[in-house]
Amino acid sequence: MAQVLHIDPEHLKMRPVQRAVDVLGDGGVIVYPTDTVYGLGCDITCKAAVERIQRIKGRDARKPMSFVCANLTDISNYAQVSNFAYRILRRLLPGAYTFVLPATKETPKLLRSRQRTVGIRIPDHNVSTSLVSQLGHPLLSTSANRSEQDAITDPFELEEQLGNDVDLILECGEMPVSPSSVISLIGDEVEILREGSGDLSYFRKSA
Repeated sequence: MAQVLHIDPEHLKMRPVQRAVDVLGDGGVIVYPTDTVYGLGCDITCKAAVERIQRIKGRDARKPMSFVCANLTDISNYAQVSNFAYRILRRLLPGAYTFVLPATKETPKLLRSRQRTVGIRIPDHNVSTSLVSQLGHPLLSTSANRSEQDAITDPFELEEQLGNDVDLILECGEMPVSPSSVISLIGDEVEILREGSGDLSYFRKSA
């Protein structure tokens, strides 16, 4: 059964963060809070852990998952960021958005789409950004639930549903059911693929 640690984003203590980073560094899988929903995460450079999350979710391996980067410089290691895309990322991140961009060779093949694109996030949340900073690698970001099921918002349900499948759960209380907005910036064109938590008024004003 997974270890469960409470974490307070407003008064962040590094001990549970470091415990999670140790688990991730050992190739483990965790549940962690973001600015939208609880996520299933692992070090994206650990192929076995990424495949384990695919099995936990019952997710088609051909359907790529996004990941959390530490900052805009980090994003440029894994995605091709044009001047057009950079202006948008700089304005809206950190925030409740997943941006789809052309992938670089640094992005593991498991996380690239067939079109060689990648989904990247920088959540506006102390826990997820601290995890990535301490880990030194991006953190896989997919909602903590089985595929075709609603995201799990309650910490007790997280433990009940996923406690036998993951190594550690970082919980900070009940979360809202509202995933990130997904926005493609491929070809320097904005395409809203999913309307979620992020404010999309910027794009509507620019249209």
